[in-house]
Amino acid sequence: MRRPASIRRRLLLQGIGVAALLALVLYLAVRGVAGAAIQTVQDSVLGTATVVIAEELRGGADGISVDIPYAAFSMLGAVGEDRVFYRILVGDQTVTGYPDLPLPDVVPGLTPAFYTVPYQDAQVRVGAVGRSVLVDGNRVDVTVLLGQTRTAQAVISAQMANRAAGLGLGIFALAAVLALISARSVLAPVHDLALAVGRRGPQDLRPVRRAVPRELVPLVAALNGLIARLRSALDRTESFITEAAHHVRTPLATVRMQTEVALRQATDDATRASLRNVIRAVDNAARSTGQMLDHASVIYRSDQPTQDALDLAVVLRDLVGQMAPTADMRDMAFVLDMPVGPVPLSADRLLLESALRNLLDNALKYGTADTDIEVALTPDGCVTVCDRGRGLGGGGAAALTGRFARGDNVGDVVGSGLGLSIVRDAARACGGTFTISPRPGGGTCATLHLPLR
Repeated sequence: MRRPASIRRRLLLQGIGVAALLALVLYLAVRGVAGAAIQTVQDSVLGTATVVIAEELRGGADGISVDIPYAAFSMLGAVGEDRVFYRILVGDQTVTGYPDLPLPDVVPGLTPAFYTVPYQDAQVRVGAVGRSVLVDGNRVDVTVLLGQTRTAQAVISAQMANRAAGLGLGIFALAAVLALISARSVLAPVHDLALAVGRRGPQDLRPVRRAVPRELVPLVAALNGLIARLRSALDRTESFITEAAHHVRTPLATVRMQTEVALRQATDDATRASLRNVIRAVDNAARSTGQMLDHASVIYRSDQPTQDALDLAVVLRDLVGQMAPTADMRDMAFVLDMPVGPVPLSADRLLLESALRNLLDNALKYGTADTDIEVALTPDGCVTVCDRGRGLGGGGAAALTGRFARGDNVGDVVGSGLGLSIVRDAARACGGTFTISPRPGGGTCATLHLPLR
């Protein structure tokens, strides 16, 4: 199956993605601003040094004198360890410096002009200044070029880039933590709603009235609609089971009564045998129908059992009293072994009575005439019903608790194979256990253990 998507993971990934993008933008911005600032500072120092050299140019009758001050190179050395190149031109003729130092594309003026050119296997930033000097009464154009490699600028830029990267990583880590906190905060109302619904009992089908954010209002409305439909469906199911039990059992009882009347009036042996077969079939159908409806009721109640405060001793004693006449008709008797005090427990009364009634009915149906059915109740909530009947047969205990399962030694007894499965399902719904085992000396012992209150 495809793994379900996670809203928290999606929010977290989106937050981390945005944080990474912001960190990258911050890194690039800081690096760009720092590079531009360093370039501006270097250009300012380079331009000042170029102007200082240009101011030292002197003209006279014999020509132009050039005195390059040490302060100009000292300023450039203060920025970092770089190589420095210079070139001074009078007109188009180089009078000192590096004659191959590239000239600018435009004629420079009094304000320094800057450009970057490759020179001697390095990138060189060059400042250019142009001025006029009087030589023997004539103006002569002089151009001063001063270049500096960019090693120091690269080092400072790398340092600033590392700091920008560290700042970006810090912002990214902080934003990732904030994204995680934000994802948890956003999903907290959903978790609270899930916990509120999960804490409800199986019978609690009230609408959800919990205050939720506006984004969850459609979800709560849909959930309440589902609860309403479920409650309506359960009510219809319970009504159908009750009505079906009434409408099926009543006609069968009428058919049996009319057949018994016809049996008393019949004189022909073949007719009487046929009527007895009809009565037997009606009894079988009535019993099967009744147990199927009882099983449906048990399954329905198992989904939403009630917790009634009961005394197990009183419930068991009442059921034994109700079934005592049936036992007398079969020349059998119940022998009770009950504790002196009450045995309190919390359980669904219908499920409990259904389980106990089927245990007692099975003991009566498969027991042997002129024997006793021993019914014992212990103070810890253990009910044991033992008979002296046919035993488990060849199917074993596990096979007999399945639906419509019957032993291979009870073919002549009317039954549907649902009695023990009803006991098993009712015991599970009440939080108890049910076991069945052969009884030493012949017969069967069925044990129902229920948790006390």
